[in-house]
Amino acid sequence: MAGNLFKLRCSLARRCVGRDWSKLWKRNCSQVEKQPRITTHYSIISRETDKRWEGIDMERVADEADVVIVGGGPAGLTTAIKLKQLADQDGKELRVCVVEKASEVGAHTLSGACLEPRALNELIPDWKERNAPLHTPVKEDHFAFLTKNRRYSIPIIPGTPLYNHGNYIVRLGNFVRWLSEQAEELGVEIYPGYAASEVLYHSDGSVKGIATNDVGIQKDGAPKAMFERGMELHAKQTIFAEGCHGHLTKMLTKQFDLRRNCQHQTYGIGIKELWEINPEKWRPGRIEHTFGWPLDRSVYGGSFLYHLNEGSPMIAVGFVVGLDYSNPYLSPFQEFQRFKQHPTVRSTFEGGKRIAYGARALNEGGIQSIPKLTFPGGLLIGCSSGFMNVPKLKGTHTAMKSGIIAAECVYDAIANDIATSNTGIEIDLYETRFKDSWAWKELYAVRNIRPSCHTFIGMYGGIISGALNYITRGYEPWTLKHKAPDHASLKPSSQCTKIDYPKPDNEISFDLLSSVALSGTNHEHDQPAHLTLRNDDVPVDRNLAIFDGPEQRFCPAGVYEFVQNEDGSNRLQINAQNCVHCKTCDIKDPSQNINWVVPENGGGPAYNGM
Repeated sequence: MAGNLFKLRCSLARRCVGRDWSKLWKRNCSQVEKQPRITTHYSIISRETDKRWEGIDMERVADEADVVIVGGGPAGLTTAIKLKQLADQDGKELRVCVVEKASEVGAHTLSGACLEPRALNELIPDWKERNAPLHTPVKEDHFAFLTKNRRYSIPIIPGTPLYNHGNYIVRLGNFVRWLSEQAEELGVEIYPGYAASEVLYHSDGSVKGIATNDVGIQKDGAPKAMFERGMELHAKQTIFAEGCHGHLTKMLTKQFDLRRNCQHQTYGIGIKELWEINPEKWRPGRIEHTFGWPLDRSVYGGSFLYHLNEGSPMIAVGFVVGLDYSNPYLSPFQEFQRFKQHPTVRSTFEGGKRIAYGARALNEGGIQSIPKLTFPGGLLIGCSSGFMNVPKLKGTHTAMKSGIIAAECVYDAIANDIATSNTGIEIDLYETRFKDSWAWKELYAVRNIRPSCHTFIGMYGGIISGALNYITRGYEPWTLKHKAPDHASLKPSSQCTKIDYPKPDNEISFDLLSSVALSGTNHEHDQPAHLTLRNDDVPVDRNLAIFDGPEQRFCPAGVYEFVQNEDGSNRLQINAQNCVHCKTCDIKDPSQNINWVVPENGGGPAYNGM
């Protein structure tokens, strides 16, 4: 044995002596130069050891408020409004600040949307007199199962989740802008274009506030001459209303182990378009939902089509796909485009014009997946918590209700000097009161419908569970559990069949990049990609090798692309400027290697009433 090892060493030595290592070194250096780092963001590449950052002033200006709210969506603005209403009733001064990453309030807001006005009635009873943009009361409800060529109508019975009479079809971005106007009238300070990038902590570990992100950083991670440090906002309570799969909420969940007593969250992706259609086909107040084709029974999902009454013959159409699908070749975007070609659907769009496009992830876990809502110094509200009613396809009303309850609890703590600036207290009463509210009872009643789709009959299990729910009203003596997390649901590509999607006709169906162009998405090009990779090698070595690169199909904006190098090897290219902030990549990446962080202030989509 020793003799064989000696011969092997001699052979290797002779090869090493005879090799021109300088040429090999130059070739390797050349490859490194041709393949710069994918991830240069400071959350992955530390600035402390980067000489380019030596001598840069890293001090941050700090400001203080009573309450800081992260996110200017329905939940965040509802909280701000209620806080100021309570303070005004008592004749007290209360400084409430809302930071919003979009360049203007509503620009990152996307939903179907059919709004149930219950929470709005509680918050602003005279919303009609205040000209809230709820212009389209629901007049018709339709639900159908699609096969490839046929449609089978299913009656909607009053009392079932999809019964929408009394609700309103809205453009949620416009509604959010209206809420911001109501908030500002009350004295709420709203700062659009300021992305909260970091949670700040007191020395005892409680939340102190947030810091906005640094700006003026080159694509390679070096500071520009115009570099500016973000600012700090400190508060007695910091309320996180980031929406589904929020960047800071992820950090807080890990920091305070908020999921220790619940299941993982599950998600769907919703893709939406606005169309102006032939006036003869326009039915203001009409709602249509379908399930079935083009998805098979193993994939949860379906469509919505809402006829708006906004002065022009406009419809909102969209498609939702549960992110627990298993075939890595499935493309939610392509399934949506294919849906529009159904013979009973296509005629709606013929002669029309597509005017807007966008996408957003949504929570589907229900009460099984709601984390602990409070922690020292802050709390979670709205879709940051996962308050969407999946069978109803609605979450705005429950998000707003959580904001009302949060505001009442936080205000009481501040007004009674329980919450102070010295340390962050935990307001446990918020979770208790939410679980006593109508919103929790509503979510509890439908808790088994979405998990019932995990059986061998797939979506049909959800339909059966929905029918049973109509009888039991949620009093079943069991609570079903979710299966594996969405990122763990993909099968290797070798076990799956490729899906041959039809080419777009550019009349009804379209390609990805022309769609993204309608979202108004824009990011400063010379900045580190905000789609960060924990390891630059994983996309090729694992995702491409095992799953045939699913990120290039699950992303609805063409952000991820595998390209070939000169030597024939593959690399991942991230087109970060295309990102519509849907968070799907962070959720569905089978390696959990992608970490979505906020880009420089104001970057992202510029939705107009989506």
